[in-house]
Amino acid sequence: MIITELDIPGVLLVSPGRFGDERGFFSETFNAEKWAQAGIKGTFVQDNHSFSKTQYVLRGLHFQKPPHAQDKLVRVTRGAVLDVVVDIRQGSPTYGKSVSAVLSAENWKQLWVPKGFAHAFLTLEPDTELLYKVTNYYAPESDAGLAWDDPALEIEWPIPDGIDPVLSAKDKGHPKLAALQSGFIYDPKTGIKE
Repeated sequence: MIITELDIPGVLLVSPGRFGDERGFFSETFNAEKWAQAGIKGTFVQDNHSFSKTQYVLRGLHFQKPPHAQDKLVRVTRGAVLDVVVDIRQGSPTYGKSVSAVLSAENWKQLWVPKGFAHAFLTLEPDTELLYKVTNYYAPESDAGLAWDDPALEIEWPIPDGIDPVLSAKDKGHPKLAALQSGFIYDPKTGIKE
């Protein structure tokens, strides 16, 4: 397993080993002991599975407010996505900044999204399936989001001119960064105060 920190501290790209032969392949996609040795702690309590039928489905930017905040471990088992996270921790030196990575069934990479970040993905292929583990249960009263198309975020979505992403009604109505009340405060020692 190779772990690479992206341009925002705490957001990690994970490349698990995948071992194949004429039968197919085997991959250890999560190991609590190895993650703890890499400095990532948290207990996963729920697995989620998302399927998108078409290319250019955009889901997000989503997060759960404290006290129901979630860390996420995201991977793609079929197709491909551009996975995007935005720092929404008030006072953070990277507040409002985003990082992204292509996750695909082919490259087998995973993204670690810590608490205090909004998360979204755009499908790059039809029939894409995304799986993610979370460290807190879904809580509708804490469900929140951020406008995916806020120019202040400077996210470069690879959507061709003349194509509109497929969005849910909920994702069309999230606030822009300037109006966001995330509930997350940056702590220089721990990264976050909830």
